[in-house]
Amino acid sequence: MEDRPAAHIKTTTTGAISGTGRGGSTDTGVWLRRYQIAPAPRARLICFPHAGGSASYFVPVSRRLSPELDVLAVQYPGRQDRRHEPCIEDIGAIADGIIPELLPLADRPLALFGHSMGAAVAFETVRRLEERGVAPAVLFASSRPSPSSVRDEGLHRSGDQALIAEMRRLDATDARLLEDPELLEMILPVLRGDYKAVETYRCRPPHAAVDCSVVALFGDDDPQAPHEECLRWKEHTRGRFDMHVFEGGHFYLNTHAESVLRIITERIR
Repeated sequence: MEDRPAAHIKTTTTGAISGTGRGGSTDTGVWLRRYQIAPAPRARLICFPHAGGSASYFVPVSRRLSPELDVLAVQYPGRQDRRHEPCIEDIGAIADGIIPELLPLADRPLALFGHSMGAAVAFETVRRLEERGVAPAVLFASSRPSPSSVRDEGLHRSGDQALIAEMRRLDATDARLLEDPELLEMILPVLRGDYKAVETYRCRPPHAAVDCSVVALFGDDDPQAPHEECLRWKEHTRGRFDMHVFEGGHFYLNTHAESVLRIITERIR
């Protein structure tokens, strides 16, 4: 990731939805995007975007970590080159869709990084991989309460203005873009579908655990990921658990990119 990626990241949540999103990526199937070639990587890092986010959010990560790591980003339906597909409004169903494309990539150690909604999708993906005999090395869960934490604030059932207000509150995108009616027309259905997936997600069984290690990362001023709920990620792993707290809110990684990438690379090494 670049030293100062905030401008890229803050516009990706909205701007990337309307783009082609496939430029520069190699052919990886429907669900995954690879923006840099890593001929002999030590491991593969699979990145899962937040609600409203898209694969290109992780372009700076790919540039920064390749060729040591083969970085692939998940592209959910409803955005960028998949913008004509309906959103999937169920976390488990999203994970089910990704699995067939991940299984052939298990010839290298797998690490999964999920931000916000992406952390829940990544957790369910790890569960499905382990059920199939694939053992990921580590799950990085960013800005997301533990799977057993239920946070249904009803945003997916609220009006458009409530969703816009939430984007402003989380500093999820450039405020100027939220004044563009055409952009909002594209953004809001995707965001509403993702929020439905997040708010209706229930871990079954509630205290399901994975064998791989879990690293929880979050901002100390994040209203969506309170400290005590992030700490409960340790209940969902039978492996090692670590936690890292940064100054900032829900998108703390905008200003702590280098520190986050250092944690990822050192842990994988």
